[in-house]
Parts: sequence; structure tokens; C-alpha cells
Amino acid sequence: MHSFAIGQSDQPAVDVIPGEMTEVTLTFDRPGKYTFYCTRWCSVNHWRMRGTIEVTGPETMVEAVKPPLYVTLGLDIDAEHHAAVIPEQMPSAARGAKLGVSIPSEYQSREVYLSHSPVELWKALREESNLSRFNDQEVWDLVALTWQSNTTPQDLREGQQLFATNCAACHGETGAGDGVFASELDQPKTGEHADMHTGEMTTRPTDFTDPEHLLAASPAQLQGKILRGGMGTGMPYWGPIFTEKQTWALVAYLWTFQFATEDLP
Repeated sequence: MHSFAIGQSDQPAVDVIPGEMTEVTLTFDRPGKYTFYCTRWCSVNHWRMRGTIEVTGPETMVEAVKPPLYVTLGLDIDAEHHAAVIPEQMPSAARGAKLGVSIPSEYQSREVYLSHSPVELWKALREESNLSRFNDQEVWDLVALTWQSNTTPQDLREGQQLFATNCAACHGETGAGDGVFASELDQPKTGEHADMHTGEMTTRPTDFTDPEHLLAASPAQLQGKILRGGMGTGMPYWGPIFTEKQTWALVAYLWTFQFATEDLP
């Protein structure tokens, strides 16, 4: 059983029942190249089930495409990143709010949130004199509070749905990198794979519950990886599938694997 949908579109998915012909008529309101993709996880190669529809028509004004934030910031999204400092327990926005302290305004902007990792913010807050009375864990709670202030319950719910539908088969329902296809992606470097390097073979999906990895990543880095994919690791590229709003909602949800939130069941 397969089902196909058009990326970045509100049109419903079309089921393709085995042994039957399925016909559908699509109407597009402007020229362009549209990606269609399978929405049912059938195997480890499910993400390859894609194609494009090229729509032609009268010439229209073409809007300039804004480069992704990770490109604007000059980030290497393939570089290894590890947090030198990790919290003793999962940071909590609720505990951070109870501290009753005002986080300096320069750290609360959307720009700072998108371009900095949690550990970078922690280090910056740790050096603030008005926060010196708080211990390391309490400062982590303030980081969680800052991160939560940059999303909404609606975004978290949308991100949760996107993750369950598109990511959990590999990354696992709890984000621990243990989805049903994880072992197939984790090919041993033996035999024909013995001389292969990163980027030449699939790898085990990222464990989003690992604080050393995720707390060293910025939202811009995570969005970049979602947009571009893993370049040979088996991580699909979702740029033509998700809208920009959806990518940021998904990024916001990924932080729930590191920061306690009251906005999800």
C-alpha cells in the first residue's frame, strides 16, 4: 500500500491500492516544479519514492528565493558538534519561570534563538553577574525557558505530528534513534563497506535524546539538516516537502527531547 502527496501543498494524499489503477487530477495555480512523495513508510528506501511534476504556463513574476538561514550564517551542518557542558537533569522551563528572574533582553530575541545553541546561551548566561546566585542547573532551566518562549503550543503540536508521520520510523517515537528502520540504516563497516567513509553509506539515525549532541546544535543547524538531508547517510532531504513554517515547527518539537515542556501530553 502506498499513498502520494504533493510537497508544500494542502492537497490530500492519494492512496494507491495494490493491483488497482488510481487516477487523480491536480490543478496548480502557478507554474513551477512540484515534488510528489510517498507518505506510507514501506521500507528503508521509502524516502526514495519521489518524483517531480513540472507545471508550465504563462510567464509570471518569480519571487526571489531566500537562502536558508544556515547558508546565510555560513554554518557547516555536517561538522561534528559536542556540548562541553551538559545539565545534571532535563532542564525545565517551568522551573526556570519559578526562579522569578528577568533574562537579559539581548538573549531573548528570535535571532539569538535561531543562531545559537543551548550550550552557547548557557555559557553566556553563566557569565551574567545578576545570575551568579543561581547554580548551573538553574541556569539550564533559564535556557529551557528561553527556548520555550520562542515557540507556541500550536507549533509544538504541529511538529509532533510531522515527526510522528515522517521521522519516527527512523529516529524512533521517543527520538532515541531506535525507529523500526534504524538497524537497517546502521550498516556495519565490514566486507564491502570496510573502506567506506562518512557520506558513502547509511548511518544510524541521530539520537535526539543525547544532550551532548543536541545541546550543541542551533535551530538553524537543525533546520538546515532537515532541508538538505544527510548527504548519503540515509537522512532524506525535506526541503521540497515541508513549508518553512513546518520546518521550524519540527525543530521546535525536537527540543522537547531535551527540555521538559508542559505543552504536550
